[in-house]
Amino acid sequence: MVTLAVPGRLVAGDRAPLFSLPDADGSPVSLASFAGRHVIVYFYPAALTPACTTQACDFRDGLQSLTDAGYTVLGISKDPVAQLAKFVERENLNFPVLSDESLEVHRAYGVWGEKQLYGKTVTGVLRSTFVVGPDGTLEHALYNVKAKGHLGMLRKKLRLA
Repeated sequence: MVTLAVPGRLVAGDRAPLFSLPDADGSPVSLASFAGRHVIVYFYPAALTPACTTQACDFRDGLQSLTDAGYTVLGISKDPVAQLAKFVERENLNFPVLSDESLEVHRAYGVWGEKQLYGKTVTGVLRSTFVVGPDGTLEHALYNVKAKGHLGMLRKKLRLA
C-alpha cells in the first residue's frame, strides 16, 4: 500500500522548517540552536484547555526519560506569550512552549487548516508532532494526533517504550 502525501503537509525525510519564536518569558527560541540534536516539536491548539493540558503534562512528566534518550521537547501554539506564561506557571511545565501568533510556523509545518470539530468543519490547529533529526530532517511527521496517550504512542515510534 502506497501512502500519498497530503498537499501542504510534511513527510519524513523533508527538511524541518526553521523558526525562531518567543517562549513564555518572551525570549527567542530557535530550532537552529538545536542543530545536531533530536528535537520533538509538537503543535497544540490552545494553552490551559483540558486536552492541551493533558498533553503538556504528559510531556512534563515524561521529559526526563526523553532527555535521557537525547530528545529536546518544544511545544508551539498560537497563544500570546502572556497566556503561555500562565500555562507554564500553572502546570509547572519544564520545557519551552513557544508563541506563533502569526501562524507562520503553523503554516510552514502544515498544521493550520480544516478539521472536524463536533461534526462541523472548522479552520484551526491540527494537533501534530514532528521529530527532527540531528541533521535537520524530519524523522516523523504525525498529524491529527490525540492528546491522551500521545506520549506513549510517540515513545513506541521512537522505540523508547
